[in-house]
Amino acid sequence: MGKRIRAQRRGSSPKNRVRSHRFPGKSKVPRIEDEVATVSELVHSPVHTAPLARVRLDNGDEFFIVATEGMGVGQKVAIGNNVALRPGNITTLSQIPEGTPVNNVESRPGDGGKFARSGGNSAVVESNMGDSVRIRLPSGRLKELHSNCRATIGVLGGHGRTDKPMMKAGAAHYRAKARGKLYPTVSGVAMNPVDHPHGGGNHQAVHGPNSVSRHAPPGQKVGHIAPRRTGRGRSKSKED
Repeated sequence: MGKRIRAQRRGSSPKNRVRSHRFPGKSKVPRIEDEVATVSELVHSPVHTAPLARVRLDNGDEFFIVATEGMGVGQKVAIGNNVALRPGNITTLSQIPEGTPVNNVESRPGDGGKFARSGGNSAVVESNMGDSVRIRLPSGRLKELHSNCRATIGVLGGHGRTDKPMMKAGAAHYRAKARGKLYPTVSGVAMNPVDHPHGGGNHQAVHGPNSVSRHAPPGQKVGHIAPRRTGRGRSKSKED
């Protein structure tokens, strides 16, 4: 009988959970229209790859948004339909010209932002098709969204964070610790059979199926969990 794998041990230990005090707050755009907010502070968040901006409305309400490149303390941020096309302003996709870089793009109108939220990333508005707008995500994938989805104009801050390499293991350790991630990571096929279901053998390979049921116990739940399909995908013929 093997021992509990690392995934099981991490799930039961509070030391592997992200500390809540590391989260300054939610970085979502609230459901407000035709408001002008003022950037009161730029905040470093250990759990985010981009800096956050604390903005304040005229009525005193405050909230966090991801900071656009070039944003500074005291800058005015307009939220609504009739806003100027300057970095940091937030408006619907239907009001943004084609070819404009945007960040923190909503998936559905009013959800606060889902796409292009990593440091230095941005999406590009490709075409406006009436009720829908096609954007190009940072991965290069094209996605059609409702024209009422909001987005922030400009490129997200934090660009160049991956240019400097990790000079020592301690830097990678503290970066992972801030996000509650495991470091260093070891693949299951490199372990012994007692440590992992994929361990053992004369060479590093998964000896047997690597897909498991959604209802498998935690010690067995490694590999592809409840995959929709397995095997090599077949390309469609030209006749199809």
